[in-house]
Amino acid sequence: MSQVFEGYERQYCELSAGLSRKCTAASALDGELKKQKLSEIKTGLDDADALIRKMDLEARSLQPNVKAMLLSKLREYKTDLNNLKNEVKRVTSGNVNQAARDELLESGMADAMMVSADQRGRLLMSTERLNHSTDRIKESRRTMLETEELGVSILQDLHQQRQSLLHAHNTLHGVDDNISKSKKILTAMSRRMSRDKWIMGSIISVLVFAILLILYFKLTR
Repeated sequence: MSQVFEGYERQYCELSAGLSRKCTAASALDGELKKQKLSEIKTGLDDADALIRKMDLEARSLQPNVKAMLLSKLREYKTDLNNLKNEVKRVTSGNVNQAARDELLESGMADAMMVSADQRGRLLMSTERLNHSTDRIKESRRTMLETEELGVSILQDLHQQRQSLLHAHNTLHGVDDNISKSKKILTAMSRRMSRDKWIMGSIISVLVFAILLILYFKLTR
């Protein structure tokens, strides 16, 4: 969840609770004291409206899954603010007599405060559920990132192994070429040695025949 939204949310909850207390206090006042208290309440309502607008803008700037949760929570805050405004209107109304105001204080305001308190309790529960959901989303995102990093590492290892195999293949290919060249050289040398042997054998045979021929002529004379 956005930390900015959470900051606005804390400010609103504190301001809403303070306004509820001030409404209750203003209902028991008269004259200038009541006007002063109502002026403070109206200023607080303006601040609450501003916080609602800020939360709305912040929520709409986030990702869709988080945005939907925060806008749902924001609708409950808007309902809470409307209840506060209705309380202020009832307190500032000058068209009801003192008995009606007393009855409002004893019954209507009490009911409104109970509803508001119950609503704030639901808001807090919703906030906790949203926080848990956000934590799960963050955990899922972290797991996804770790899986992605692992996949990238595996791909890099496979690429390195492929390069090693290609290098080994090229090396073996070079060795095969060298072996083929060596084999050709050895074959050529073997042929040359065989030829030299035949030549030497022929020369020796001619020499032996010449020696025998010379001996023959000498012996016959």
